[in-house]
Amino acid sequence: MSTQQPEPNELAPATIAVHHGRPPVEPNQAMSAPVVLSSTFVSSNDGFRPEDRGYGRWDNPTWAALEETVGALEGGRALAFSAGMAAVAAVLDLVPLGGTVVMPTGAYSGSTQLAQQLAAEGLLNVREVSVADTDAVVAALEGADLILIESPTNPLLDVADLAAVGEAARAAGVLFAVDNTFATPLRQRPLDFGAQLVIHSATKYLSGHSDVLLGLTVTTDDELAARLHTYRTLRGAVPGPWEAWLVLRGIRTLALRVDRAGANAAELARRLVDHPAVGRVRHPSLPTDPGHERARTQMSGFGAIVSIEVRGDSAAADRVCAATRLWVHTTSLGGVESTLERRRRYPSESVAVPETLLRLSVGIEDVDDLWRDLDAALRQA
Repeated sequence: MSTQQPEPNELAPATIAVHHGRPPVEPNQAMSAPVVLSSTFVSSNDGFRPEDRGYGRWDNPTWAALEETVGALEGGRALAFSAGMAAVAAVLDLVPLGGTVVMPTGAYSGSTQLAQQLAAEGLLNVREVSVADTDAVVAALEGADLILIESPTNPLLDVADLAAVGEAARAAGVLFAVDNTFATPLRQRPLDFGAQLVIHSATKYLSGHSDVLLGLTVTTDDELAARLHTYRTLRGAVPGPWEAWLVLRGIRTLALRVDRAGANAAELARRLVDHPAVGRVRHPSLPTDPGHERARTQMSGFGAIVSIEVRGDSAAADRVCAATRLWVHTTSLGGVESTLERRRRYPSESVAVPETLLRLSVGIEDVDDLWRDLDAALRQA
């Protein structure tokens, strides 16, 4: 039997998700990568070699299996971190002292908070810009060192023109990084559009079961990969082998989950447009959505996050969250179950996010069950 896996470019992403990161296909081999629980590895006897695993903070076979798989999906070299925010921190650490990072307005509050904290300490400068406004993004690149964007953004679902931003960043000599958590590599591959770095909170869709914290970076640049690895090693931002294995197992069903959740999200968005308790629906699948055409061009689907603005005030939006019976009122997203929350309930959330906005993370349940529960909660509130 063959011991070689097909090259990633020979396979569809759904197939890569199932088959990569496994042991050689040989008799008596395990089908799945094992969880390697070891803090240290036996050293070679002829001096230190770069490929030596040595200490458990440097490398681990379970991390390597996960990294191989995600790297194949994104088209680069992946590196696993203890959490999505650890991956974000590693990328922000690439900005030179006193340098400038461009970030989206109304983006994920954790990333924004960290950048603002670093700015308050005098370590870097932050420029915020709407990623939907390509001209404004290009203008913000002048004198910058890094542009770190999301597309679609969290939770406003703004869609960036990745190819245009990539071209402008390259011309300006600005490092271009994209948080691809919402889209996943099955819906969008930023490296193909000129990004030099991709970030994932694998806590979300890649793991998909709300049971693990883990982050990833992906790059095709060897120097960047080495710098990120040094950061991870010296800062101790390493994942546990068990967590890495859980994410790898989750990726095996990624295509099925993303397909089902995305179809549910598009159907719910379509129905919500006409709901009397909803003032606005944000989802790129809608032909009326500002990001629809751009998403249709650069994505192979529209994702499973829907944001709605409830008519009335923040109390009305809170009542919706309290009234659901199937949708779970909680933070985070990307699991098999459907969740919702009012993002402005957090003081740290951007003022660009409306007070009545609810972020819906649509799961894989029956869409009619989801609709009945959400519709009843909206009408009751």
